[in-house]
Amino acid sequence: MSEEIFDLIVLGAGPGGYVAAIRASQLGMKVLLVEPRGTMGGVCLNEGCIPSKALLDSSEHFALARDKFAGHGIDINTPTMNVPRMLARKDDIVKKLTDGIAYLFKKNKVQVLKGSGKLTASRGDGVHLVEVCQADSTKSVTGKRVLLATGGIPVEVPSLPFDGETIVSSKEALCFSAIPEHLVIVGAGYIGLELGSVWRRLGAKVTVVEMMPQMLPFTDVEVTDALMKILKKQGIAFRMGTQVTGVEKKNGKAMLQLKAGDKTEEMQCDKILVAVGRKPVLTGLGLEAAGVSTNGNGRIAVNDNYETSVSGIYAIGDIIPGPLLAHKASEEGVVFAERLAGIDAEVNYETVPSIAYTWPEAASVGKTEQSLKEDNVPYVVGKFSFIANGRARCMDETEGFVKILAHKETDKVLGVHIVGPRASDMIVEGVAVMSYGGTAQEIGAMFHAHPTLAEAVKEAALAVHKAVIHA
Repeated sequence: MSEEIFDLIVLGAGPGGYVAAIRASQLGMKVLLVEPRGTMGGVCLNEGCIPSKALLDSSEHFALARDKFAGHGIDINTPTMNVPRMLARKDDIVKKLTDGIAYLFKKNKVQVLKGSGKLTASRGDGVHLVEVCQADSTKSVTGKRVLLATGGIPVEVPSLPFDGETIVSSKEALCFSAIPEHLVIVGAGYIGLELGSVWRRLGAKVTVVEMMPQMLPFTDVEVTDALMKILKKQGIAFRMGTQVTGVEKKNGKAMLQLKAGDKTEEMQCDKILVAVGRKPVLTGLGLEAAGVSTNGNGRIAVNDNYETSVSGIYAIGDIIPGPLLAHKASEEGVVFAERLAGIDAEVNYETVPSIAYTWPEAASVGKTEQSLKEDNVPYVVGKFSFIANGRARCMDETEGFVKILAHKETDKVLGVHIVGPRASDMIVEGVAVMSYGGTAQEIGAMFHAHPTLAEAVKEAALAVHKAVIHA
């Protein structure tokens, strides 16, 4: 029997890998996907984007019932949170979505092989060999091309080694069986702020410890300043410019040693979430044996077609340069497959949005005011606060603003930054306008239905030209 040679072998079923596999199959390729997990979707669906948003929504509902229903004329008994039921809802959402991806594989004729894939030395005939380690055996598969899409994992701090119980990663913080008494979060990035918001709403004392002076690095400073003030009002404490130098665990509690400048102190808590970032999964892929080069920063070097230093081996997502974001990986997966099929496609990296799913949310796309100043780009700012937006008033969600940065000479939109309700949905308008090189004047001239939150985007665009109506 002749060996089966696939047109494409994909390693990893996360947002980049599964999308690339499906699109490649749609374009007529014979595709095999190799995934070590028992379920599809990678970190995002199993222990990242989706379960965290499920808990965020549950905790938001709880906070609304506790803190805001009365203002709407809704009288209820003091609500209580059933944590096991909340977690069961989260798990059900994850299962339905991961099962959905498995269904999409069948629908699109993508073959799936469970196991960990590893590159081996090229055979020299243009065909690549991948060794797949399964529970009790090893299997070799061959393909004309291989796509690496193995995603990322949490960064571990040497002084705070994960133990899965007291010192945890985001994976365990999604599954606390009870509300922590005091949760300390090391790292003021998206993951830490979101999970901190979940457990703070449910009653935990939450302290964020960050060694840098600003949370959400690379975000517009006006946005981070506003969001921090709001989160402080919600009861989250921040210790900025502070390092964790050590920890002592005793009787289910942890005593952290903190250092800020020349001052040292101790802080007791029962859970520590280490959320200082994520790093690409490259270990065990056989990169060296296959001759695949990295770029010196722990990422795989690729060209415009996402091809590595080895012909026929490609990489996308968290393991190549750029932000570690699910939607970035998915877009790369589509463009990779289409380019492979001869279609002219590209990812517009200037318009990758970043979102913190706190409440209110913070969403950004494009340049920050600080980066424009550093690059000596002439710009104009248009800003509009939600307190003057009718829909926000009706929702009783008036904190935050929309900020638009436009080129002073061409009026081209350079950046859009939003702190406010449903910022994650509204940022799409900024992405769309920037993708087509649109101007602030064009946003201001477009219909925005009334009353909607999106009217704040229009008003911010009008403010660029000092033509704002409601401020």
